[in-house]
Amino acid sequence: MSKQRNGDGTGATDRRSFLATAGATAAAVGLAGCTGGGGGSGDSTATSASGGMNTGGGDATTSGSGMDLEDSMTIFHAGSLAPPFSAAEPQFEEEYGVDVTREAQGSVASTQKITQQGRVASVLGVSDFRLIRNRVLPEYGNWYAIFTTNAMSIQYREDSPGADEISKDNWWDVLSRDGVTIGHSDPAIDPGGYRAVMSLQLGAEEFQGERLYDDATREALMSNTVVPTGTETNLEGQLESGELDYAIYYQSISSTSGLPFIDLQPAVDLSRATSEYAQHYAKATVETDSGTFTGAPIAYGITVPSVAPSPNAGAKWVEYFGTEPGRQILRDQGLQPVDPIVVPASGEDAVPENVMQVASAQETLGPLEL
Repeated sequence: MSKQRNGDGTGATDRRSFLATAGATAAAVGLAGCTGGGGGSGDSTATSASGGMNTGGGDATTSGSGMDLEDSMTIFHAGSLAPPFSAAEPQFEEEYGVDVTREAQGSVASTQKITQQGRVASVLGVSDFRLIRNRVLPEYGNWYAIFTTNAMSIQYREDSPGADEISKDNWWDVLSRDGVTIGHSDPAIDPGGYRAVMSLQLGAEEFQGERLYDDATREALMSNTVVPTGTETNLEGQLESGELDYAIYYQSISSTSGLPFIDLQPAVDLSRATSEYAQHYAKATVETDSGTFTGAPIAYGITVPSVAPSPNAGAKWVEYFGTEPGRQILRDQGLQPVDPIVVPASGEDAVPENVMQVASAQETLGPLEL
């Protein structure tokens, strides 16, 4: 049974090839980080099957591997993780006998539940791993894993203005026209929001001697952009209703929706985990009330916070997404798994033993400084 309320694309060949080997061989290249970090948006409250508030925890059961697991747990996670986590939930519950309650909200907001609101969960999953690295560790956690990635895209309706002529080669011309409304989630609480702004910024930045458009076009794009109420996953409904003409959000959402969408150029879609692209992405910065965020290749993070009431069950959930059944769920939902999942070498001793069995300890993941 799914017990989640509220929620926050397919990757290029180069990204897949990199992630297939990065866990074993990571390039030692630094990356300009953010002073904050974030993921999805919106308000949420999770309830247990009985209708009461569920903080996770309880009597222990024994998993098939002999590991003692608590009988329930709560997961705070990015909205863009709602599809794969929802798909995994019934399989996980049946196999391990753990009752899972999920709260999908923006990654910044999800993190603040633990770091500012005094709430507890046994898993925290965010769409920007730097949020855990910079805001959760070391006070509220000791380790994290990078387990999947994504890319930015543009989605629209078949009758959106310019839909009959838009393409990967001219999307900025169509979206910068008078009267066109572009939506994205709130950058202050959602990496999908600040990454959408970054994509628009990067189109006017030179990369390999060229740029997609000039500063005037960038300003026109920005002026056509709004932040509607709700999460990334709600943007589709706002597109369908006509409230928005176009939406900038993750490929994982676009590729599993029935609406048409456009894959963006690697120079702006934040998908390429190489030093050259990382240096280019870092040209984009977004200032919000919750921090300043710097562009980087998209990488999702997951952890069992130190305040977890069900740490064994939480670690088993993380382990699950380091196995083939979990990786296949990520693929089915338009995400690209990191295989094996990667944990920072500096915190390897704190990683649960069962997670380390499916993980690789690294100092960097390509250009990403862990």
